[in-house]
Amino acid sequence: MAKSLLIISRQAPWSGPGAREALDIVLAGGAFDLPIGLLFMDDGVFQLLPAQKAAELQQKDLTANLKALSLFGVDDTYACGHSVAERGITPEALTIEGLQLLDDSELAATIDRYDQVITL
Repeated sequence: MAKSLLIISRQAPWSGPGAREALDIVLAGGAFDLPIGLLFMDDGVFQLLPAQKAAELQQKDLTANLKALSLFGVDDTYACGHSVAERGITPEALTIEGLQLLDDSELAATIDRYDQVITL
């Protein structure tokens, strides 16, 4: 059986290539039926907001890729509830369907469930 992989995305969508690279890894893993999850923490939760206006920052808009996660078999998507609240984001504003907001104890348990963890 393939080892499970959790990608933790901590960068805002406009802060460089990290957010896009995390999403690319997740989509590739999903395409190959790897047991994979995606966790948004810290400024990475900004990726979950609509209307990023990426073109103004000469960045690629990640919204379409985020919406494609389920098409690639990536159903395990999480966000750190503390990071969301700390940045003044309401749960209703988040764009991924099926996204699970995790409190601190759930966060630790979720990370522990995966065989390998990569943070970007």
